[in-house]
Amino acid sequence: MNMMDNDALSIPASEDWTDIRDAVGKLCDDFPNEYWNKLDKADQYPTEFVKTLTESGFLGALIPEEYGGSGLPLSAAVAVLETIHERGCNAAACHAQMYTMGTVLKYGSPEQKQKYLPAIASGELRLQAFGVTEPTTGSDTTQLKTRAERTESGTYIVNGQKVWTSRAFESDLMLLLARTTPAADVQKRSDGMSVFLLDMREAVGNGIELRKIDAMINHNTCEVFIDNLEIPGDTLVGEEGKGFRYIVDSMNAERILIASECIGDAKYFIRKACEYANERKVFGGPIGANQGIQFPIAKAYADAQAAELMVRKAAALFDSGHKVAAEANMAKLLAADASWQAAEVCMQVYGGFAFAREYGIERKWREARLYQTAPISKNMILGYLGQHVLGLPRSY
Repeated sequence: MNMMDNDALSIPASEDWTDIRDAVGKLCDDFPNEYWNKLDKADQYPTEFVKTLTESGFLGALIPEEYGGSGLPLSAAVAVLETIHERGCNAAACHAQMYTMGTVLKYGSPEQKQKYLPAIASGELRLQAFGVTEPTTGSDTTQLKTRAERTESGTYIVNGQKVWTSRAFESDLMLLLARTTPAADVQKRSDGMSVFLLDMREAVGNGIELRKIDAMINHNTCEVFIDNLEIPGDTLVGEEGKGFRYIVDSMNAERILIASECIGDAKYFIRKACEYANERKVFGGPIGANQGIQFPIAKAYADAQAAELMVRKAAALFDSGHKVAAEANMAKLLAADASWQAAEVCMQVYGGFAFAREYGIERKWREARLYQTAPISKNMILGYLGQHVLGLPRSY
């Protein structure tokens, strides 16, 4: 049991990235609830918002300066995404770029880094699509069916299907996980999978077909059908057969960044609930004076504060190069629960008005619900903690 491994880490309380939060907050002021409602109604991608974030340099925060980025640590990216959500906006249209590019940065060849990272940092290329989840395997990534078979000429022929691949229509590049060695021929279930960096501009219509999924929230997600897609050998990222561990690294960053968005959502809901509870008067006084209103808000606030500490710890561990799987998963679990609790409280405080789109509460409520399920469900996290942290037997 390794619960104590990272307990000695100190988290600097002074570095809150206030300058970044202020700048992102001002940027978000130009994208009010009306902007997001209009996109929601038309099921459209927030092109202007993503363009503004890119031009401001925030989407390139984690890319090293030598490749045109800001070279900032993960804790800075946490500040960016948290602020976006705290201000009532949504970063789901572009957050994948922050963690998927980490696979290229850490495991890509020098040629791949030089070819793609500067263009991603400038916004010339979008790396938004992450092709992992499949219809029949879901979160059990080790059982994925998508195959990439090497040809005699050194190319790969890819066949398979991905689902819930958000932003694929809006992405120039896709990070794809495929099996290069049959599962029956490997000793560990996580072996024999490889990562490829696909150029979607060339692949769509030439082996890849995209179908949009009509979903509860506007995340521009779709199914990806791959039929005899031939890709160059230099699209392979890192070593063949080691892709699963590369993806896990990205997933740890993903967990932390998603958790930061949840903290932002929780702060948004708590602020909105407090404002409304002070303004709304019933029976001669503000509804916030009633303990039935006040106490749930206070509890949501306390839980969000506790979850934020875990997010900061996970980010600090990641930035210092420590193993972070347990903390990243706990951060996502606690932050998702905190944001959903705050969302429910805010809905109750607003009462019937919460369902009116003009307030933005119902939109944010729908968006917050996603993180109870994705990108990893609560039960998957609890199973991981039980088996890999607490040393309990594997579930079956």
